[in-house]
Amino acid sequence: MTNEKLTQGADRPALIVGVLLLIVAAFVGYDASQQTIVSNYGIGPTAMPYVVCTGLVALGLAHFFVAFRGGLPKPDAADSGALLWIVAGLVALIACIALGGGFVIAITIVFACTARGFGRRALLVDALIGFVLGLVIFLVFAKLLTLLLPAGPLERLFI
Repeated sequence: MTNEKLTQGADRPALIVGVLLLIVAAFVGYDASQQTIVSNYGIGPTAMPYVVCTGLVALGLAHFFVAFRGGLPKPDAADSGALLWIVAGLVALIACIALGGGFVIAITIVFACTARGFGRRALLVDALIGFVLGLVIFLVFAKLLTLLLPAGPLERLFI
């Protein structure tokens, strides 16, 4: 670390992100403390918000450390084509669920679009992988956890 960096002070973006992460952690922790849901089987649904809160605090403190140790690396230029594929996948996911297409089809679309955004060119193979993953996730939630995800015509065959 050079003397220049020491006299210049902390990296402002890293400090701002660290403060924002700690603020979000405080909200999550407060919200978790206000939950009144209890569990008869040990760890209940209030455990996960505390895990998320702990992770946010760790990330916030890590940003403070980075801010005083050299700052965040300069970001690369964004690939607008990749970003467009990912955003299109998210929009299609929301539209598919809102229009009654169901969870499995929505996950298939978002998985294939995200893979394409990350540079894969095998759209049909990625759609098949997304379909299998979506179906497995749906079945785990529906059959093992007895929680229903948004159901469409395909999911009604398995319920």
